[in-house]
Amino acid sequence: MTEVERAWRADFAWRQGWSKDVVLAVDGTGRWREAAGAASAERAGRWVLPGMPNLHSHAFQRAMAGLAERRGRSDDSFWSWRETMYAFAAAIGPEALQAIAAQLYVEMLKAGYTQVCEFHYLHHQPDGTPYALPKAMSLALVEAAREAGIALTLLPVLYMTGGFDGRPLAARQRRFGHDVSGYLRLLEALRRHEGPAVRVGIALHSLRAVPEEAMRAVLASGLAQDGPIHIHIAEQLGEVQDCLALRGARPVEWLLDHAQVDARWTLVHATHLTGHETSRLARSGAVAGLCPSTEANLGDGLFPLADYLDAGGTLGIGSDSHISVSPVEELRWLEYGQRLSTRHRNIAARGQGESVGETLWRAALRGGAQAAGLPVGELGPGHRADLLVLDEPSPLLAARGTDAVLDSFVFAGNQQLVRHVLCGGEWVVRDFHHRDEERIAARYRAVVEELARS
Repeated sequence: MTEVERAWRADFAWRQGWSKDVVLAVDGTGRWREAAGAASAERAGRWVLPGMPNLHSHAFQRAMAGLAERRGRSDDSFWSWRETMYAFAAAIGPEALQAIAAQLYVEMLKAGYTQVCEFHYLHHQPDGTPYALPKAMSLALVEAAREAGIALTLLPVLYMTGGFDGRPLAARQRRFGHDVSGYLRLLEALRRHEGPAVRVGIALHSLRAVPEEAMRAVLASGLAQDGPIHIHIAEQLGEVQDCLALRGARPVEWLLDHAQVDARWTLVHATHLTGHETSRLARSGAVAGLCPSTEANLGDGLFPLADYLDAGGTLGIGSDSHISVSPVEELRWLEYGQRLSTRHRNIAARGQGESVGETLWRAALRGGAQAAGLPVGELGPGHRADLLVLDEPSPLLAARGTDAVLDSFVFAGNQQLVRHVLCGGEWVVRDFHHRDEERIAARYRAVVEELARS
Protein backbone atom coordinates (compact mmCIF):
# COMPACT_ATOMS: atom_id res chain seq x y z
CA MET A 1 0.00 0.00 0.00
CA THR A 2 1.25 3.51 -0.76
CA GLU A 3 -1.23 6.12 0.42
CA VAL A 4 -1.78 4.23 3.68
CA GLU A 5 1.19 2.14 4.79
CA ARG A 6 -0.58 0.23 7.55
CA ALA A 7 -4.24 -0.69 7.57
CA TRP A 8 -6.37 -3.50 8.89
CA ARG A 9 -9.89 -4.68 8.24
CA ALA A 10 -12.20 -5.76 11.04
CA ASP A 11 -15.24 -7.92 10.42
CA PHE A 12 -16.79 -6.02 13.32
CA ALA A 13 -15.26 -3.02 15.10
CA TRP A 14 -16.55 -1.34 18.25
CA ARG A 15 -17.32 2.35 17.68
CA GLN A 16 -19.66 3.00 20.61
CA GLY A 17 -21.50 0.03 19.10
CA TRP A 18 -20.60 -2.65 16.56
CA SER A 19 -19.91 -1.58 12.96
CA LYS A 20 -19.44 -4.11 10.17
CA ASP A 21 -16.54 -4.30 7.67
CA VAL A 22 -14.44 -1.46 9.08
CA VAL A 23 -11.04 -0.49 7.68
CA LEU A 24 -8.64 1.01 10.24
CA ALA A 25 -5.65 2.90 8.87
CA VAL A 26 -2.68 4.37 10.74
CA ASP A 27 -0.75 7.53 9.92
CA GLY A 28 2.95 8.16 10.51
CA THR A 29 2.37 9.39 14.08
CA GLY A 30 0.70 6.20 15.26
CA ARG A 31 -2.85 7.58 15.16
CA TRP A 32 -5.91 6.45 13.29
CA ARG A 33 -6.64 8.26 10.05
CA GLU A 34 -9.30 8.16 7.39
CA ALA A 35 -9.09 4.86 5.54
CA ALA A 36 -9.33 6.07 1.92
CA GLY A 37 -7.00 4.05 -0.29
CA ALA A 38 -6.82 1.11 2.10
CA ALA A 39 -8.73 -1.42 0.02
CA SER A 40 -5.91 -3.98 0.35
CA ALA A 41 -5.87 -3.86 4.14
CA GLU A 42 -5.15 -7.18 5.82
CA ARG A 43 -7.73 -8.78 8.05
CA ALA A 44 -7.28 -8.03 11.76
CA GLY A 45 -9.97 -10.36 13.06
CA ARG A 46 -13.67 -10.82 13.62
CA TRP A 47 -14.11 -8.85 16.86
CA VAL A 48 -11.99 -5.69 17.24
CA LEU A 49 -12.25 -3.35 20.23
CA PRO A 50 -10.51 -0.14 21.28
CA GLY A 51 -7.87 -0.68 23.95
CA MET A 52 -9.04 0.09 27.48
CA PRO A 53 -7.44 2.95 29.46
CA ASN A 54 -6.38 2.03 33.00
CA LEU A 55 -6.96 5.23 34.98
CA HIS A 56 -5.25 4.33 38.27
CA SER A 57 -2.02 2.45 38.90
CA HIS A 58 0.63 2.19 41.60
CA ALA A 59 3.08 0.09 39.58
CA PHE A 60 5.41 -0.97 42.39
CA GLN A 61 2.55 -2.64 44.25
CA ARG A 62 2.31 -5.37 41.61
CA ALA A 63 5.38 -7.02 43.14
CA MET A 64 3.71 -7.26 46.57
CA ALA A 65 0.42 -8.77 45.37
CA GLY A 66 -0.39 -11.68 47.70
CA LEU A 67 1.96 -10.54 50.47
CA ALA A 68 -0.68 -8.91 52.67
CA GLU A 69 -3.19 -11.75 52.97
CA ARG A 70 -2.39 -13.02 56.48
CA ARG A 71 -4.55 -11.87 59.35
CA GLY A 72 -2.95 -9.40 61.72
CA ARG A 73 -3.35 -8.95 65.47
CA SER A 74 -6.42 -6.72 65.10
CA ASP A 75 -9.17 -6.13 62.58
CA ASP A 76 -7.42 -5.77 59.24
CA SER A 77 -8.33 -2.87 56.97
CA PHE A 78 -6.80 -0.49 54.46
CA TRP A 79 -4.76 1.01 57.31
CA SER A 80 -3.09 -2.26 58.31
CA TRP A 81 -2.48 -3.13 54.63
CA ARG A 82 -0.81 0.27 54.24
CA GLU A 83 1.88 -0.65 56.79
CA THR A 84 2.81 -3.71 54.73
CA MET A 85 2.94 -1.56 51.62
CA TYR A 86 5.20 1.03 53.27
CA ALA A 87 7.69 -1.65 54.30
CA PHE A 88 7.76 -3.08 50.78
CA ALA A 89 8.11 0.33 49.12
CA ALA A 90 11.18 1.15 51.20
CA ALA A 91 13.28 -1.38 49.28
CA ILE A 92 12.52 -0.12 45.76
CA GLY A 93 14.86 2.12 43.77
CA PRO A 94 14.77 3.29 40.14
CA GLU A 95 16.09 0.10 38.55
CA ALA A 96 13.74 -2.10 40.53
CA LEU A 97 10.80 0.20 39.79
CA GLN A 98 11.48 0.07 36.06
CA ALA A 99 11.70 -3.72 36.10
CA ILE A 100 8.45 -4.09 38.08
CA ALA A 101 6.59 -1.51 36.01
CA ALA A 102 7.67 -3.00 32.68
CA GLN A 103 6.44 -6.44 33.76
CA LEU A 104 3.17 -4.95 34.95
CA TYR A 105 2.69 -3.03 31.71
CA VAL A 106 3.25 -6.20 29.67
CA GLU A 107 0.55 -7.88 31.77
CA MET A 108 -1.76 -4.92 31.22
CA LEU A 109 -1.31 -5.05 27.46
CA LYS A 110 -1.97 -8.78 27.31
CA ALA A 111 -5.16 -8.24 29.30
CA GLY A 112 -6.45 -5.41 27.09
CA TYR A 113 -5.24 -2.20 28.74
CA THR A 114 -3.37 -0.02 26.22
CA GLN A 115 -2.95 3.12 28.34
CA VAL A 116 -2.12 3.60 32.01
CA CYS A 117 -2.40 6.53 34.43
CA GLU A 118 0.48 6.11 36.88
CA PHE A 119 -0.29 7.73 40.23
CA HIS A 120 3.34 7.98 41.33
CA TYR A 121 4.56 8.93 44.79
CA LEU A 122 7.86 7.03 45.28
CA HIS A 123 9.91 10.13 44.54
CA HIS A 124 12.97 10.06 46.80
CA GLN A 125 15.33 7.65 48.49
CA PRO A 126 13.84 5.70 51.43
CA ASP A 127 15.10 8.22 54.00
CA GLY A 128 13.55 11.11 52.06
CA THR A 129 16.81 12.33 50.52
CA PRO A 130 16.31 13.28 46.86
CA TYR A 131 18.12 11.26 44.23
CA ALA A 132 20.98 13.03 42.43
CA LEU A 133 18.50 13.25 39.55
CA PRO A 134 15.26 14.22 41.33
CA LYS A 135 13.09 12.79 38.55
CA ALA A 136 14.89 9.42 38.51
CA MET A 137 11.94 7.40 39.81
CA SER A 138 9.53 9.11 37.43
CA LEU A 139 11.81 8.46 34.47
CA ALA A 140 11.94 4.77 35.42
CA LEU A 141 8.20 4.65 34.74
CA VAL A 142 8.52 6.52 31.45
CA GLU A 143 11.17 4.07 30.31
CA ALA A 144 9.14 1.06 31.46
CA ALA A 145 6.16 2.26 29.42
CA ARG A 146 8.41 2.73 26.38
CA GLU A 147 9.80 -0.80 26.75
CA ALA A 148 6.37 -2.35 26.99
CA GLY A 149 4.77 -0.14 24.33
CA ILE A 150 1.91 1.21 26.45
CA ALA A 151 0.71 4.83 26.50
CA LEU A 152 1.44 6.58 29.81
CA THR A 153 -0.17 9.41 31.73
CA LEU A 154 2.36 10.13 34.45
CA LEU A 155 0.81 11.67 37.55
CA PRO A 156 3.50 12.80 40.00
CA VAL A 157 1.92 13.01 43.43
CA LEU A 158 2.00 15.89 45.90
CA TYR A 159 2.19 14.37 49.38
CA MET A 160 2.88 16.70 52.31
CA THR A 161 1.22 15.70 55.59
CA GLY A 162 0.35 12.54 57.50
CA GLY A 163 -3.27 13.43 58.22
CA PHE A 164 -5.99 16.07 58.20
CA ASP A 165 -4.46 17.54 61.36
CA GLY A 166 -1.31 18.49 59.46
CA ARG A 167 1.02 16.11 61.27
CA PRO A 168 4.48 15.63 59.67
CA LEU A 169 5.09 12.67 57.42
CA ALA A 170 6.07 9.51 59.28
CA ALA A 171 9.52 8.04 58.64
CA ARG A 172 8.22 5.60 56.00
CA GLN A 173 6.36 8.39 54.20
CA ARG A 174 9.31 10.75 53.81
CA ARG A 175 10.28 9.47 50.40
CA PHE A 176 6.85 10.56 49.15
CA GLY A 177 7.10 14.17 50.30
CA HIS A 178 7.57 17.52 48.55
CA ASP A 179 6.93 21.11 49.43
CA VAL A 180 4.95 23.03 46.81
CA SER A 181 7.96 24.62 45.13
CA GLY A 182 9.81 21.30 44.88
CA TYR A 183 6.73 19.62 43.48
CA LEU A 184 6.26 22.27 40.81
CA ARG A 185 9.93 21.96 39.83
CA LEU A 186 9.43 18.22 39.38
CA LEU A 187 6.35 18.80 37.23
CA GLU A 188 8.18 21.31 35.07
CA ALA A 189 11.08 18.89 34.56
CA LEU A 190 8.78 16.02 33.64
CA ARG A 191 6.70 18.04 31.18
CA ARG A 192 9.77 18.05 28.92
CA HIS A 193 9.28 14.32 28.42
CA GLU A 194 5.77 14.59 27.02
CA GLY A 195 5.13 13.17 23.57
CA PRO A 196 2.52 11.25 21.54
CA ALA A 197 2.44 8.41 24.07
CA VAL A 198 3.34 10.30 27.27
CA ARG A 199 1.26 12.90 29.12
CA VAL A 200 2.15 14.48 32.47
CA GLY A 201 -0.65 15.55 34.78
CA ILE A 202 -1.11 16.47 38.43
CA ALA A 203 -1.97 14.21 41.36
CA LEU A 204 -2.94 15.42 44.81
CA HIS A 205 -2.53 12.35 46.97
CA SER A 206 -5.61 13.01 49.12
CA LEU A 207 -7.17 15.75 51.22
CA ARG A 208 -5.48 14.31 54.29
CA ALA A 209 -2.03 14.57 52.64
CA VAL A 210 -2.41 17.99 50.93
CA PRO A 211 -3.31 21.05 53.05
CA GLU A 212 -5.81 23.47 51.57
CA GLU A 213 -3.25 26.25 51.02
CA ALA A 214 -0.95 23.86 49.12
CA MET A 215 -3.80 22.61 46.96
CA ARG A 216 -4.73 26.17 46.07
CA ALA A 217 -1.12 27.07 45.24
CA VAL A 218 -0.67 24.11 42.90
CA LEU A 219 -4.01 24.64 41.15
CA ALA A 220 -3.21 28.34 40.67
CA SER A 221 0.16 27.63 39.05
CA GLY A 222 0.71 27.81 35.32
CA LEU A 223 1.51 24.10 35.31
CA ALA A 224 -2.06 23.30 36.36
CA GLN A 225 -3.82 25.18 33.59
CA ASP A 226 -4.06 22.16 31.31
CA GLY A 227 -3.86 18.40 31.65
CA PRO A 228 -5.52 15.94 33.99
CA ILE A 229 -5.82 16.31 37.78
CA HIS A 230 -6.29 13.20 39.94
CA ILE A 231 -6.93 12.73 43.66
CA HIS A 232 -7.68 9.84 46.03
CA ILE A 233 -10.87 10.65 47.90
CA ALA A 234 -13.46 9.11 50.25
CA GLU A 235 -11.95 5.64 49.97
CA GLN A 236 -12.34 4.67 53.63
CA LEU A 237 -14.85 5.55 56.33
CA GLY A 238 -12.03 6.68 58.62
CA GLU A 239 -11.06 9.32 56.07
CA VAL A 240 -14.65 10.56 55.89
CA GLN A 241 -14.90 10.78 59.67
CA ASP A 242 -11.60 12.67 60.02
CA CYS A 243 -12.57 15.11 57.28
CA LEU A 244 -15.91 15.79 58.98
CA ALA A 245 -14.19 16.32 62.33
CA LEU A 246 -11.43 18.63 61.11
CA ARG A 247 -12.85 20.33 58.00
CA GLY A 248 -16.53 20.24 58.83
CA ALA A 249 -17.57 18.46 55.64
CA ARG A 250 -17.33 15.10 53.93
CA PRO A 251 -14.34 14.76 51.53
CA VAL A 252 -16.17 14.96 48.19
CA GLU A 253 -18.46 17.67 49.51
CA TRP A 254 -15.45 19.68 50.74
CA LEU A 255 -13.56 19.32 47.46
CA LEU A 256 -16.52 20.36 45.33
CA ASP A 257 -16.97 23.41 47.57
CA HIS A 258 -13.30 24.46 47.51
CA ALA A 259 -12.03 23.65 44.00
CA GLN A 260 -13.30 24.12 40.46
CA VAL A 261 -13.82 20.42 39.85
CA ASP A 262 -14.61 19.77 36.19
CA ALA A 263 -13.92 17.30 33.38
CA ARG A 264 -10.16 17.52 33.94
CA TRP A 265 -10.52 15.91 37.36
CA THR A 266 -10.57 12.24 38.31
CA LEU A 267 -11.76 11.41 41.82
CA VAL A 268 -10.27 8.01 42.54
CA HIS A 269 -12.48 5.64 44.57
CA ALA A 270 -15.09 8.14 45.85
CA THR A 271 -16.52 5.10 47.57
CA HIS A 272 -18.42 6.73 50.41
CA LEU A 273 -20.86 9.28 49.01
CA THR A 274 -24.18 10.68 50.12
CA GLY A 275 -26.93 11.01 47.54
CA HIS A 276 -26.23 14.75 47.30
CA GLU A 277 -22.50 14.18 46.75
CA THR A 278 -23.28 11.56 44.12
CA SER A 279 -25.43 13.93 42.06
CA ARG A 280 -22.98 16.83 42.49
CA LEU A 281 -20.04 14.71 41.37
CA ALA A 282 -22.00 13.55 38.32
CA ARG A 283 -22.92 17.13 37.40
CA SER A 284 -19.32 18.32 37.73
CA GLY A 285 -18.23 16.32 34.67
CA ALA A 286 -15.34 14.76 36.62
CA VAL A 287 -14.52 11.07 36.34
CA ALA A 288 -15.17 8.66 39.19
CA GLY A 289 -12.09 6.43 39.10
CA LEU A 290 -13.28 3.01 40.25
CA CYS A 291 -10.94 0.14 41.15
CA PRO A 292 -13.30 -2.65 42.20
CA SER A 293 -10.77 -5.47 42.69
CA THR A 294 -8.54 -3.34 44.93
CA GLU A 295 -11.50 -1.80 46.74
CA ALA A 296 -12.74 -5.33 47.46
CA ASN A 297 -9.30 -6.56 48.50
CA LEU A 298 -8.92 -3.68 50.97
CA GLY A 299 -12.49 -3.88 52.26
CA ASP A 300 -13.21 -0.29 51.25
CA GLY A 301 -16.89 -0.53 50.35
CA LEU A 302 -19.12 -0.17 47.28
CA PHE A 303 -19.58 2.82 45.01
CA PRO A 304 -23.24 3.91 44.42
CA LEU A 305 -23.18 2.87 40.77
CA ALA A 306 -26.88 2.95 39.87
CA ASP A 307 -27.51 6.39 41.35
CA TYR A 308 -24.38 7.77 39.72
CA LEU A 309 -25.29 6.45 36.27
CA ASP A 310 -28.84 7.73 36.62
CA ALA A 311 -27.38 11.18 37.39
CA GLY A 312 -25.35 11.06 34.16
CA GLY A 313 -21.98 10.50 35.85
CA THR A 314 -18.74 9.61 34.07
CA LEU A 315 -16.63 6.66 35.27
CA GLY A 316 -13.53 4.72 34.41
CA ILE A 317 -11.66 1.76 35.84
CA GLY A 318 -8.18 1.17 37.24
CA SER A 319 -6.24 -1.79 38.60
CA ASP A 320 -4.71 0.30 41.43
CA SER A 321 -2.76 -2.18 43.62
CA HIS A 322 -2.75 -4.83 40.86
CA ILE A 323 -4.03 -7.79 42.80
CA SER A 324 -5.82 -8.19 39.48
CA VAL A 325 -4.60 -6.90 36.12
CA SER A 326 -7.67 -7.28 33.95
CA PRO A 327 -10.22 -4.75 32.69
CA VAL A 328 -12.73 -7.57 32.35
CA GLU A 329 -12.42 -8.45 36.03
CA GLU A 330 -12.74 -4.80 37.11
CA LEU A 331 -15.93 -4.40 35.08
CA ARG A 332 -17.31 -7.74 36.18
CA TRP A 333 -16.79 -6.99 39.85
CA LEU A 334 -18.10 -3.48 39.50
CA GLU A 335 -21.37 -5.10 38.43
CA TYR A 336 -21.21 -8.07 40.81
CA GLY A 337 -20.66 -5.86 43.85
CA GLN A 338 -23.87 -4.05 43.02
CA ARG A 339 -25.75 -7.32 42.56
CA LEU A 340 -24.59 -8.61 45.94
CA SER A 341 -25.56 -5.35 47.62
CA THR A 342 -29.01 -4.99 46.02
CA ARG A 343 -29.83 -8.68 45.44
CA HIS A 344 -30.83 -7.83 41.87
CA ARG A 345 -29.19 -8.43 38.49
CA ASN A 346 -28.08 -6.31 35.51
CA ILE A 347 -27.59 -3.14 37.53
CA ALA A 348 -25.35 -1.13 35.17
CA ALA A 349 -27.85 -1.48 32.29
CA ARG A 350 -30.32 1.20 33.25
CA GLY A 351 -32.90 0.61 30.51
CA GLN A 352 -34.87 -2.47 29.50
CA GLY A 353 -33.02 -4.54 26.91
CA GLU A 354 -29.68 -2.79 27.43
CA SER A 355 -26.50 -4.88 27.62
CA VAL A 356 -24.50 -4.72 30.87
CA GLY A 357 -21.22 -5.56 29.10
CA GLU A 358 -21.71 -2.90 26.45
CA THR A 359 -22.81 -0.30 28.99
CA LEU A 360 -19.75 -0.86 31.18
CA TRP A 361 -17.25 -1.11 28.31
CA ARG A 362 -18.56 2.07 26.70
CA ALA A 363 -18.53 3.98 29.97
CA ALA A 364 -15.02 2.86 30.96
CA LEU A 365 -13.59 3.75 27.54
CA ARG A 366 -15.04 7.23 27.73
CA GLY A 367 -14.09 7.93 31.32
CA GLY A 368 -10.66 6.37 31.01
CA ALA A 369 -9.77 8.47 27.98
CA GLN A 370 -10.97 11.61 29.76
CA ALA A 371 -8.89 10.76 32.83
CA ALA A 372 -5.81 10.07 30.72
CA GLY A 373 -5.81 13.37 28.88
CA LEU A 374 -4.70 11.47 25.77
CA PRO A 375 -6.60 10.69 22.56
CA VAL A 376 -7.21 7.03 23.38
CA GLY A 377 -10.16 4.68 23.67
CA GLU A 378 -11.72 5.11 20.22
CA LEU A 379 -11.25 3.57 16.78
CA GLY A 380 -11.51 6.89 14.98
CA PRO A 381 -9.34 9.50 13.24
CA GLY A 382 -6.99 11.42 15.50
CA HIS A 383 -7.00 8.85 18.27
CA ARG A 384 -3.98 6.74 19.16
CA ALA A 385 -3.98 3.60 17.02
CA ASP A 386 -4.71 1.05 19.75
CA LEU A 387 -6.92 -2.00 19.35
CA LEU A 388 -7.66 -5.43 20.75
CA VAL A 389 -8.53 -8.47 18.66
CA LEU A 390 -10.59 -11.05 20.53
CA ASP A 391 -9.81 -14.75 20.14
CA GLU A 392 -12.22 -15.73 17.40
CA PRO A 393 -11.73 -19.54 17.78
CA SER A 394 -12.44 -19.50 21.52
CA PRO A 395 -15.38 -21.70 22.56
CA LEU A 396 -16.51 -18.83 24.81
CA LEU A 397 -17.34 -16.78 21.71
CA ALA A 398 -18.93 -19.58 19.71
CA ALA A 399 -22.28 -18.62 18.15
CA ARG A 400 -22.06 -15.11 19.59
CA GLY A 401 -23.34 -12.21 17.54
CA THR A 402 -23.10 -8.47 18.04
CA ASP A 403 -25.86 -8.63 20.62
CA ALA A 404 -23.87 -10.90 22.96
CA VAL A 405 -20.14 -10.81 22.28
CA LEU A 406 -19.25 -8.07 24.78
CA ASP A 407 -21.39 -9.64 27.48
CA SER A 408 -19.58 -12.93 26.85
CA PHE A 409 -16.19 -11.19 26.90
CA VAL A 410 -16.93 -9.65 30.31
CA PHE A 411 -19.01 -12.37 31.97
CA ALA A 412 -18.18 -15.76 30.43
CA GLY A 413 -15.25 -16.59 32.72
CA ASN A 414 -11.51 -16.12 33.17
CA GLN A 415 -10.15 -17.58 29.93
CA GLN A 416 -7.94 -15.03 28.17
CA LEU A 417 -9.84 -13.72 25.14
CA VAL A 418 -7.48 -10.92 24.00
CA ARG A 419 -5.42 -12.55 21.25
CA HIS A 420 -3.67 -9.58 19.59
CA VAL A 421 -2.97 -6.03 20.77
CA LEU A 422 -1.95 -3.02 18.67
CA CYS A 423 -0.54 0.10 20.38
CA GLY A 424 0.42 3.26 18.55
CA GLY A 425 0.10 1.41 15.27
CA GLU A 426 2.51 -1.39 16.30
CA TRP A 427 1.67 -4.94 17.26
CA VAL A 428 2.86 -5.44 20.83
CA VAL A 429 0.97 -8.68 21.48
CA ARG A 430 0.52 -11.40 18.89
CA ASP A 431 -1.17 -14.71 19.62
CA PHE A 432 -1.24 -13.90 23.36
CA HIS A 433 2.54 -13.23 23.43
CA HIS A 434 4.18 -9.84 24.09
CA ARG A 435 7.05 -8.98 21.75
CA ASP A 436 9.60 -8.65 24.62
CA GLU A 437 7.96 -10.88 27.20
CA GLU A 438 10.82 -13.22 28.09
CA ARG A 439 13.46 -10.55 28.70
CA ILE A 440 11.17 -8.35 30.77
CA ALA A 441 9.91 -11.29 32.84
CA ALA A 442 13.44 -12.60 33.52
CA ARG A 443 14.55 -9.19 34.78
CA TYR A 444 11.43 -8.90 36.92
CA ARG A 445 12.04 -12.28 38.55
CA ALA A 446 15.63 -11.33 39.36
CA VAL A 447 14.54 -8.04 40.92
CA VAL A 448 11.76 -9.58 43.02
CA GLU A 449 14.11 -12.30 44.26
CA GLU A 450 16.59 -9.60 45.30
CA LEU A 451 13.84 -7.64 47.08
CA ALA A 452 12.84 -10.77 48.97
CA ARG A 453 16.39 -11.07 50.30
CA SER A 454 16.60 -7.43 51.41
